[in-house]
Amino acid sequence: MEKENTQTASDSKSLEITKKAIEMLKTVYDPEIPVNIYDLGLIYKIDYDPTDEVLHVDMTLTAPNCPAADFILEDVRQKLLSIEGPKSVDLRLVFEPVWDKDLMSEEAKLELGFL
Repeated sequence: MEKENTQTASDSKSLEITKKAIEMLKTVYDPEIPVNIYDLGLIYKIDYDPTDEVLHVDMTLTAPNCPAADFILEDVRQKLLSIEGPKSVDLRLVFEPVWDKDLMSEEAKLELGFL
């Protein structure tokens, strides 16, 4: 029973950290697009591991040669590091699968005139 309680507490902590990460990611914008990177569908994975206290995030960009890539990545890293709980952030830039507008939230599509 104790292991089950530990697992539940661990899951609860992971969920809490994930929610905080999403809140922070919704404050990061591509300077050329008036929609946050989370709603744009640029975040592929958010996984907090309470055993090593590392927040693992996989993200992409709208284009591999995005001129604002360094700015966006640094903004993401700084905002995720400000979350109480994780000791570090493992931020990975990935390009598989390739991003396209189908990954955007309904709100983002509406904001950008795709609906």
